[in-house]
Amino acid sequence: MVKALVIDVEGPVITADERSFLRDADPLGLILFARNVVDPEQVRALAGGFRDAVGRMAPVMTDQEGGRVARLREPHWWPGVAASRLGRAGERAAWLAARLMAHDMAGAGIDVTCAPCLDLGLAGMHDVIGDRAFASDAATVSRTGQAFVDGLLAGGVAPVIKHMPGHGRVGRDPHVALPRCDADLALLAGHDFVPFRALRASPWGMVAHVVYSAVDGARPASCSPLVIERIIRRTLAFDGVLLSDAVDMSALDGPHEDRARACLEAGCDVVVHCNQPLDVRERVAAAVPELAGDAARRVEAAAAARPAPGARLDRARALAELHDLLGPR
Repeated sequence: MVKALVIDVEGPVITADERSFLRDADPLGLILFARNVVDPEQVRALAGGFRDAVGRMAPVMTDQEGGRVARLREPHWWPGVAASRLGRAGERAAWLAARLMAHDMAGAGIDVTCAPCLDLGLAGMHDVIGDRAFASDAATVSRTGQAFVDGLLAGGVAPVIKHMPGHGRVGRDPHVALPRCDADLALLAGHDFVPFRALRASPWGMVAHVVYSAVDGARPASCSPLVIERIIRRTLAFDGVLLSDAVDMSALDGPHEDRARACLEAGCDVVVHCNQPLDVRERVAAAVPELAGDAARRVEAAAAARPAPGARLDRARALAELHDLLGPR
C-alpha cells in the first residue's frame, strides 16, 4: 500500500524507529537534505536502506539544482553553479552542468532531483529564487531548462520542474510567509507559464505555495483545485507527477496532516513532508491515502520514463568544457 507521500529521515543513517515507521507507512519516496549526506558510500547505503525498508525500488530524491541549492557538495561531489550563470552561458553549458550532477547523484543512489527551477528571474522578486532562475525571459528559460533536463536524463536522473506555475513575481519567501502574485492572467500566460508549458513532458513537477489572485485569490496553488486543474493540467497540459512543495513551510497553516490533505484534495498527486519530528511524520503518513487512479498511473509512467545512464561521462573533460563556456564570473 504505497502512500502518496515523500518523506525524510533525521540523519545520515535510518534509525530503528524510522525503519519501523517507513516499513509501516510505505511512503512513495525519500528526500535527502545536507544533514543526510556524508560521502558517496554512506548515501548509497542510506538510499539502499530506505528501499529495503519499503521493499521496492522506490525513488530517492534531493534538491540538487547547482549553486546555493545543492545538497551534494565538495569534497566528494561537484556542487554545480547557479542557474543564472547557465542561462548566460547557453544550452551546452546547462546540459553539461546537469550531466555532471546526474553522474554524482546516480553514483550515490539518487534517481530524482527537484530541479530545474523554471521560474522567471524578475525585478522585485524575493531572493528565495534569485540566481536560481536561468533568465528573465521565457524563451531563454525554456531553452536552457530543456537542455538541463536533457542532461539529467542522459545521466539517468529524473527532473522535477518547479515551481509551477511560476514563482518569479512574488516578494515573499514561502518558507516564512504565504506569497501572493497579483499579476493578471494574460501577463502570466504570456510569460511565466511559458517555460512550464514548453517542458510539460517532464515526468515530475512541483507546485508552488503561492496565491495567484487572477485564478484563486483565497488559496495557494498547492491547495487550489482551480490552479491545479485549470492552469497546470489544462493550460500547461502537464500530465506528470505533481508534487506539493514541502508542506512544513510557513506559507501553509494548520496541523501538518490537514495541510497534506488539502494539497491532495486540490489535485496534487504526492505530498512532500519533511523537517519534522517522527510523531508529526507519523500523523501525516496516517492522513495520506495510498496512491491510486491517475496519481498511480503518473508515478508508474515517471518510473518507466527514467532511462539508464547513457554514454560514460569523461568527467574531467566535461568540467573543462563547462569552465570554458562559463567564462569569468
